[in-house]
Amino acid sequence: MTDSDCPWEPPLAGTEVAHLLGALDRLRTTFRWKADNLDAAGLGTRLGVSALTLGGLLKHLALVEDHVFTTRLTGEAIGAPWDTIEVAGGGDWVFTSAADDMPDQLYGYWDGAVERSRARLGAALATDGLDQLVYLSCPDGRRASLRRLVFDLVEEYGRHTGHADLLREAVDGLVGEDPPAGWRPKSGTFRVGD
Repeated sequence: MTDSDCPWEPPLAGTEVAHLLGALDRLRTTFRWKADNLDAAGLGTRLGVSALTLGGLLKHLALVEDHVFTTRLTGEAIGAPWDTIEVAGGGDWVFTSAADDMPDQLYGYWDGAVERSRARLGAALATDGLDQLVYLSCPDGRRASLRRLVFDLVEEYGRHTGHADLLREAVDGLVGEDPPAGWRPKSGTFRVGD
């Protein structure tokens, strides 16, 4: 197996930035694999009393990506597509509103957000690296570092990739820790290994 078969694998020996970004992209890719190539019924499958669905997770993680690498990074407004979506239903709207979205919309939200996040994070890293202070701050004025934002996103994906494992298994029995060698998405525009 070559690196091109599994481009989502973090380096075996690399810099802190390479390992951190590698871990994030591995989680992104594993999450996307778990959510890939499903129709509305598959994206809307629930387990027991939980309201979580793969469609809801796609939309939630898309919003988180844009929020982290826009608002928390720079303090700017989150922008499209979120500024054109009617928010209703309280804090869970992003999960529950996904039931009203077509699969192509949900994949588009997530794929677009990841692409924007990669560009914004790359630009920030090129400027001042992981140690730079970002817009996000505590009530006492202490500001977070870019490193903290990236670690927080790794944690968010770790949690929700576990949810995606269970949801996808309930949809069609798909199991596994990582995508199979050579995997590429069948839906959407996500680029593996960028």
